[in-house]
Amino acid sequence: FPWCSDWETELATLFRAYVERKQQTQSLDYDDLLLYWGYLVAEPEFAAELGGWFDHVLVDEYQDTNVLQADILRALKPDGNGLTVVGDDAQAIYSFRAAEVENILCFADQYIPSARIVTLEENYRSTQSILDTANCLIAESERQYKKNLFSRLQKGTRPVYASVEDTQAEAEFVVEQVLSNREQGIALMQQAVLFRSAHHSDQLELELVRRNIPYVKYGGLKFLEAAHVKDLLALLKWAENPRNEVAAFRTLKLLPGMGPSNASRCFDMLQASAHEWRCLDEFRPPAAALPEWPAFCKLMHALAAAENNDSEWQAQITAVRNWYKPQLERIYDHVETRQADLEQLEQVASRYATRERFLTELTLDPPSAAGDLADDPSLDEDYLILSTVHSAKGQEWDAVYVLNFSDGNFPSEFAADKPDAIEEERRLLYVAMTRAKQSLHLISPLRYHVTQQRRDGDKHVYGARSRFMTNSLMETMDSRFVGRRDVTTNSLQPKSDKRIDVAGKLREMW
Repeated sequence: FPWCSDWETELATLFRAYVERKQQTQSLDYDDLLLYWGYLVAEPEFAAELGGWFDHVLVDEYQDTNVLQADILRALKPDGNGLTVVGDDAQAIYSFRAAEVENILCFADQYIPSARIVTLEENYRSTQSILDTANCLIAESERQYKKNLFSRLQKGTRPVYASVEDTQAEAEFVVEQVLSNREQGIALMQQAVLFRSAHHSDQLELELVRRNIPYVKYGGLKFLEAAHVKDLLALLKWAENPRNEVAAFRTLKLLPGMGPSNASRCFDMLQASAHEWRCLDEFRPPAAALPEWPAFCKLMHALAAAENNDSEWQAQITAVRNWYKPQLERIYDHVETRQADLEQLEQVASRYATRERFLTELTLDPPSAAGDLADDPSLDEDYLILSTVHSAKGQEWDAVYVLNFSDGNFPSEFAADKPDAIEEERRLLYVAMTRAKQSLHLISPLRYHVTQQRRDGDKHVYGARSRFMTNSLMETMDSRFVGRRDVTTNSLQPKSDKRIDVAGKLREMW
């Protein structure tokens, strides 16, 4: 971020204040969880003691670790004895989250003697035809652990490289293929459309709506990002830590008439009393909140009193849900779906012995999605999957379609002239290919329409063939060209010259 250099002093002041505020409220963010651990194991005696607690340390998805995480592991097991990491360098796609592919590429050479490498090459998901294409793509990577995936499944049909006239033709082609597969018994849920960037599916989504095909788009709202889930958790978090200003503000603003000013006044009063919950009874809320205030105070007193009573934990979240229900009905729509999310949250809570354990584990390992993840939240029928490639990692479908397979889109234009970034784009395409079990389509529009032009405008740019589509890769695939469907007036019935006076007929009714 080169622009940050112009604001170095101001940013340092901002982050210093942020660290101080976290410490005042006894809070940690995700970075802190690693930084605290990193500083602790930097002390050799502590690192040796902590590492000695475990005979074996096993790490999954090692290709997604950052430098700090790798340093922590080396501090725990400096000689490598008892350390096992599992990962696939060909699926290292998270550099934007500070993941460092060098961690896995250089892992073996960091130890003396060097670590033993076990290569797992049998694939249980995809047909051999799909693996042949994926193998060909990744074989051209400059740095990698050499491997050649094979499958005991049937050879299957070859992947298809489809050139289409433009993005509208691409949308029409995908829809026709999806419906054809459905007629052959492949449910919509077993088909996925993947794309490099979220906006790449815009044209397709319009076509799906026009054709009344239900779909869900992933890479959107996660469970803990849903407003109603945040509300309920804020109540529990504030009860657990009275200094948690963020949770306090969110909780107080659930009450009618409680804006930022009143919430701040209440929190300041509580803070001045060393966070004695009895001060809530003395606070004078705005008139709109008066009817709700006694029940709210009673709830917070009960949650505070139950802090060290594990036996009452299960009843706490039920009490919170009961108090929150009228607030939920007043603030939000789709109440039944949101209630179902909160019921799911309560079921998750029942697995934990204490409130503190529940809040900690939920923050570190949350459920993946809320009921209102995308589209109509009450959707419970068969639906097509739309997803960014990053959000699709770890998933699989019978049929996969990859949109906008052209230079500037896949690979992204932001990776141009950056060799490391281009290699990550190659790995991202590899991930997309290997999501497919039986059928794979890579679709390349020849033209992309320019946005911000008049409705009938036809400004466009031409799409160049992706640099990843080499001659050797092409040999593993079937190619075809698809034009737009013919919907011109020539294909319709001839127009009639007969005039029908509908307006007159309506007047005659009266």
